[in-house]
Amino acid sequence: MSMEVRAPQFPESISEGTVAIWHKQPGDQVHQDEPLVDIETEKVTIEVVAPVDGRVVEIMKVAGTIIGSGELIGLVEAGEVEEGAAQQHVRQVETVVEETANQEKPVESTDVEAQATKSVPLSPAVRKLAAELDVELDEICGSGREGRILRTDVIRAAETARSRSVPDSHERGTEIPLVGTQGDALPESGNEDQRSERRVPMSRLRASIARRLVEAQHNAAMLTTFNEVDMSEIIRLRDKYKHRFAESHQGIRLGFMSFFVSASVEALKRFPAVNASIDGSDIVYHGYYDIGVAVSTDAGLLVPLIRDADALGLAQIEEQIIEYSARARENKLTLEELTGGTFTISNGGVFGSLLSTPILNPPQTAILGMHKIQERAVVVDGEIVARPMMYLALSYDHRLIDGREAVRFLVTIKDMVEDPARLLLEI
Repeated sequence: MSMEVRAPQFPESISEGTVAIWHKQPGDQVHQDEPLVDIETEKVTIEVVAPVDGRVVEIMKVAGTIIGSGELIGLVEAGEVEEGAAQQHVRQVETVVEETANQEKPVESTDVEAQATKSVPLSPAVRKLAAELDVELDEICGSGREGRILRTDVIRAAETARSRSVPDSHERGTEIPLVGTQGDALPESGNEDQRSERRVPMSRLRASIARRLVEAQHNAAMLTTFNEVDMSEIIRLRDKYKHRFAESHQGIRLGFMSFFVSASVEALKRFPAVNASIDGSDIVYHGYYDIGVAVSTDAGLLVPLIRDADALGLAQIEEQIIEYSARARENKLTLEELTGGTFTISNGGVFGSLLSTPILNPPQTAILGMHKIQERAVVVDGEIVARPMMYLALSYDHRLIDGREAVRFLVTIKDMVEDPARLLLEI
């Protein structure tokens, strides 16, 4: 009996996906829950597994095909799976490696790694990009599942090769001069053919980010209000209790983000419009607090959600942030963890940003931007003192949120961060 293999059901925010790579071909045997095909969406790569033990009968949507939610992409015939040549070969390789490891003569691992890389299937997009950038795939160690080479691996390899060929005196962002056969830069004669450039296709994630950012600016009356917060009390509190905090919570470090998430939740409770969204001519007030925390990855910016943040303590929030950051870099976040959200926090300060205007994450109506902590001269009780200060920025949709509301919301966060006891007392 043939079993249908269908694309996953995409959430409303994702309209389509692209077949990235088939791990099995027609006639190949497959075990139940074994990876069968990868589907790339504008947010994550989804792994579709085999529904039963059996054999791949037909592939209806080849790599590179754009598919819709729940669309039929292949067939698997149910049946017993026999140990084939591939499994026997794996056993033979494992035996050889085990026997070789027991010998006194050291064995070079580069050939084994290269063969392992060759055995991992490559998507057409990766092969095309490698050819365009003149990158040898055999020399790349893939960061994907089971050592699979991803587009980001190819781009990183090309940039590494490029940086090695450029002297340190070149400034970042300048073009690389063409190099002659002896390794010397060709003389500048004003000819255009001496200027180099490279063209690479946008990834689905990057294209999605670009589209959503433009939509946010076109479809919302976006405005930004600013304030600054004195971080002295939180820094003092963190320094005093960070070791005891880690001991009490299985090594979880006490960071600043958990304080801002908690402060944002309390402010959202007082200003429901900031936690709402616009749906056509309706206003949707959310009775829950799913806070998105922006995470930067090689592929682009992802915003995983801390669900029901109002019910979590500082340690639980920090634990989720650490887990999400690690899984985002490994491309292991699920659609459910990225879909929805009522409010977003973005921390550009980790990259050194002193001030910025964050862009809304539709359909949300507000986003908080954190920035670099920097000692500045401020006036306290009539005296000029140095304090660790951070600029805060709140971008909001003026169609729903008035300026007075936005300013009071941001001041509420400022007051709670400057006096953390308010978070515990909810005052």
